[in-house]
Amino acid sequence: MNWSKSLYLAAALFTASFHAQAQDNLINSLKANVSDNSKEGFKFTEVINLGNTSIKDQGSSGTCWAYSGNSFLESEMIRMGKQPVDISPIFTARNTYLEKAVTYVRLHGDQAQGDGGQLHDVLTIFRKYGAVPKDVYTGLKPGQTRNNFSEMGSLLQGMNETIVKNKKLSPTWKTAFAAAMDAYLGEVPESFTYAGKTYTPRTFADQVIGINPDDYVGISSFDAYPYHKPFVLLIPDNWSFESFQNVEINELTDVIDEALKNGYTVAWATDVSEKNFSWKNGVAFVPEKPFEQLTKEEQDNLFNGPKPEANITPQQRQEAFDDYSTTDDHGMHIVGLVKDQNGKEYYIVKNSWGESNDYKGYMYATKEYVRYKTISLLVHKNALKPALKNKLNIK
Repeated sequence: MNWSKSLYLAAALFTASFHAQAQDNLINSLKANVSDNSKEGFKFTEVINLGNTSIKDQGSSGTCWAYSGNSFLESEMIRMGKQPVDISPIFTARNTYLEKAVTYVRLHGDQAQGDGGQLHDVLTIFRKYGAVPKDVYTGLKPGQTRNNFSEMGSLLQGMNETIVKNKKLSPTWKTAFAAAMDAYLGEVPESFTYAGKTYTPRTFADQVIGINPDDYVGISSFDAYPYHKPFVLLIPDNWSFESFQNVEINELTDVIDEALKNGYTVAWATDVSEKNFSWKNGVAFVPEKPFEQLTKEEQDNLFNGPKPEANITPQQRQEAFDDYSTTDDHGMHIVGLVKDQNGKEYYIVKNSWGESNDYKGYMYATKEYVRYKTISLLVHKNALKPALKNKLNIK
């Protein structure tokens, strides 16, 4: 994720450093979608606001999926009555780099590299490697305050390409790959102390965080596949070829509504490279007309208060994905629901770009935007309505 439309294919095909650059370019471009008095134009009334941890900053890296996925697990801890832990997204990303490298080599280099991933990768790494607190593994070297993966990403990609070109694998290639990550991110401790007790990544994940990765389900909605059946989501960052449950377009928001109503938050992968998505103003919606058909005055006032929206069909959603106008840009965390002064509902979305926008790191997305631009959701299976669980054959 974390690619702007103009960089989407280039990031998949060329250098891994483009991921970090694209992340910065994406944020900068979204800062341009600004209305000066947006915050004054919206009057939000809170309906649901579920427990979540502090806003983080992913820095110059394309690891939003690790931040949003771990934020989701932190809220799961709160829901389960546990004291939440700030989980290290860099530990998750580091081990994902290694798993992606293995897949890349097995596919003889026919796969995208870089920082990108999917929300389910957080569960994959949790299951195989465990987890550590953020303070134990930051990935920051002395003097650094913000992660920047540009140089490391290019080096790791070059190593993988060389390994594949050799056609005969050295038995130490994984060790060399891990050593390169150690140089940039630091070594992962075999054990550490947390709250006065000693843990390994495995025991910390099992005893402190205590989630079961098998309890979670990935959900998407595309008209090209049979509904209520699993399908493999064809995006470059689904490097592990995981399957998602395919639901109807309105069921996307039904799933989120049901989850929030019952105390479950939702991890959200979506397209954010839209003129009608403004990070600075903290609002995302679907105008009645495409941005290019709006007058200059309408464009200038796009975020100065609630506006009428288009009604998106399943066919429009599929077409936008197929022609690359919906792209796999970013992962965030849906933690609540508000209504504007006209009664329209918006989801409260927690981001990982620091507190630089009008809502100090949070934003508000309409249900129509979610139906149109969602790539996937990650949710606890018990958050689903029984009727939908039965349709999806989820036990």
